[in-house]
Amino acid sequence: MKIEEYLNTLPKSIMTGEDVELQDDTLREIFEFASLNKDDIFYHLGCGNGHGLSIALNEFGVKKTVGIDTNNEKISLAKKTLGDIDLSKWILRCEDILETDMSDATMILFWFSDDIIIEKMMSKFSMLKKDCKIITIWGPLPDCLPDKVEFPYILNRVPFKKANNLKEQVMAVFKTDCIDFLIAWEFAERYSKVIASKNIENNRFLTILQTLVIWINAKNLGIACEDDIPPPIRSYMGILKTYFNIEFEHLINQDTL
Repeated sequence: MKIEEYLNTLPKSIMTGEDVELQDDTLREIFEFASLNKDDIFYHLGCGNGHGLSIALNEFGVKKTVGIDTNNEKISLAKKTLGDIDLSKWILRCEDILETDMSDATMILFWFSDDIIIEKMMSKFSMLKKDCKIITIWGPLPDCLPDKVEFPYILNRVPFKKANNLKEQVMAVFKTDCIDFLIAWEFAERYSKVIASKNIENNRFLTILQTLVIWINAKNLGIACEDDIPPPIRSYMGILKTYFNIEFEHLINQDTL
């Protein structure tokens, strides 16, 4: 089956990241990357168990945190996490992020993969106060040039800088003139470590999938370092097709070979 068909067989919660809770050390890395500080009002969209809000308050001393989630059980967990902290410092809302008011935000953690939601949120983000920071993981905001990157963490500031095209955006994210197998693997592995599960084999499988996606996208955009498909990429495509019945070849624009 084609990779798109395989992804459609997976539970939606896996694809959207709904059931993935970022580890505390990952949250700390994100906050350090974004220079979160005592003057910030931090919004966590999809706040889950509330650990991000707690760390922002207890370790980075932010002025206020706001957690948004549509899952009542997660909001309850977040309330328990924040229970001993001054009530004036935090707010939890069980509501759709498309409906929530974020006008006072100075930093937002936005880890969503649904293209429809992302596109709808762009108009809300663009109306936020000047210099508000939007942090994403893996993918940049659509059509925007990042203000800062420590992959897989990406920061955009309001007002957004528009990219002339996808090629310019990808090169800004990867900070390189061309992408080879080793670069693709390194960046894919960084992402896998950020959302690591307890199953090492699953993490390696994710790294392989993301490596292929990165390299193929680079090839189609004309920024792969190789003219031909490098042996490791060809080998992994063969393994996935032979042992997992997952096919990637159709994604490669034949005109680029």
